[in-house]
Amino acid sequence: MLNKESHCIDTPFQANIAYMRIWAIGDLHLSFGVKNKSMDYFGPEWVGHAEKIAQHWRSVVAKEDLVLIPGDISWAMRVEEVIPDLQWIHELPGTKLLLKGNHDYWWGSLAKIAPVLPPSVHLLQNNAFHWKEATIGGARLWDSPEYSFGQFVDYKENPRAKKDPEEAIQEDLSEKIFERELQRLELSLSQLNPEAPYRIAMTHYPPISHDLKPSRASAILEKHRIGRCVFGHLHNLKAGYNLFGEKNGVTYVLSSCDYLRFQLISL
Repeated sequence: MLNKESHCIDTPFQANIAYMRIWAIGDLHLSFGVKNKSMDYFGPEWVGHAEKIAQHWRSVVAKEDLVLIPGDISWAMRVEEVIPDLQWIHELPGTKLLLKGNHDYWWGSLAKIAPVLPPSVHLLQNNAFHWKEATIGGARLWDSPEYSFGQFVDYKENPRAKKDPEEAIQEDLSEKIFERELQRLELSLSQLNPEAPYRIAMTHYPPISHDLKPSRASAILEKHRIGRCVFGHLHNLKAGYNLFGEKNGVTYVLSSCDYLRFQLISL
């Protein structure tokens, strides 16, 4: 059960791995290497958000821990622009595993990113990541006609944010992108360590509806016996709604940093 005050999941999953702590926080939207990309436009809660995250991060994460960051890491457009953001993440405690989000324009081929990747930062892209007794896979996903979250979001437009060219695509092409992402999810999860007792998935877009109706993505997660699925993408959520939870053995954890009040969530 999710404790909304501490953002901890108090379950046997956590209790059995006291020596193996895993945290998550998504949608950092860092901009140390670019100008005019401040998140302050989205409301006063975003002012100084990187400092808020770093302060809580340092207070709870040890160097032996793992931190999952499911997408929208940086506003950088090119690899050279993301270096300050990756360095900022690297200097915080723990091993970090990053997944691409829809606004991570800097994220191209792994061959181009590898030379600037700090030693504590790892990328999840068409592969799986094995850490202690946990095995982790995932894919970005995309918008799906199976579910929508518009009714829960208080939309705020950032006039300086670059528009994602894929967001204006036709519906039929959007479906093709989603199908491709499902294939990538299947590919990644098929590489999970079958011996690992703790099986985690990362997506950027939510893989299921707010009320946990079955979806194509959730079917893949269940097939691969995922215990936790961590995702982000949703911002400025209205208060008073009970979103996500556990279904068919999978616990769905929304980890957008503003939803978590800029504090990491413990898995």
